[in-house]
Amino acid sequence: MKKLTFYLGSLILAFGFCWIPNISYSQNVKFTRQEQKEARRAEIFENFKVLDTMLLGKSFVLEADYLENQYGNKTPVSSTLNFIRVDSTSGVLQTGNNVSRGYNGVGGVTAEGNIGSYKIVKDLKNLSYFLQFSVLTNVGAYDVSIMVSADSYARATITGLGYGKLIYDGHMERLSHSRVYKGQNTL
Repeated sequence: MKKLTFYLGSLILAFGFCWIPNISYSQNVKFTRQEQKEARRAEIFENFKVLDTMLLGKSFVLEADYLENQYGNKTPVSSTLNFIRVDSTSGVLQTGNNVSRGYNGVGGVTAEGNIGSYKIVKDLKNLSYFLQFSVLTNVGAYDVSIMVSADSYARATITGLGYGKLIYDGHMERLSHSRVYKGQNTL
């Protein structure tokens, strides 16, 4: 009799524990498709305003997930070593990898200098920005063109005085939230 009561009590407890998650999930609110779209639009518009503050304040980092050359060859890279950083009047353009040391100590090149002509074009219809500026460094002068969408996706094209270009595909971060590592300046 004691065994039967024990087994019956255990069985009731097991069913009780299985039933509790069903009760907690039934309290979740389901949003309609229209409410989800409106919430996504509001989120994108908030991101657009944050981007506006970053770009106008000249305080941002483009952390590259991919680098692409002028021939269209795209390579995945570490976003902590491959970036474009703008901090008020100075800018840093860096490439690097985790395998070799390179000129800058992180397997690539680091060019740091002063920012020249800085232009922003805002597209309110598509909630995007087009940004152009120049960076005068000790290894040359570079023109940087960046397209940024409201979801913080960015694509930057860097050209210099010589032949070729380098394209950074990645995302924009606030300067204070960035996790990049700057190597030594290339001489």
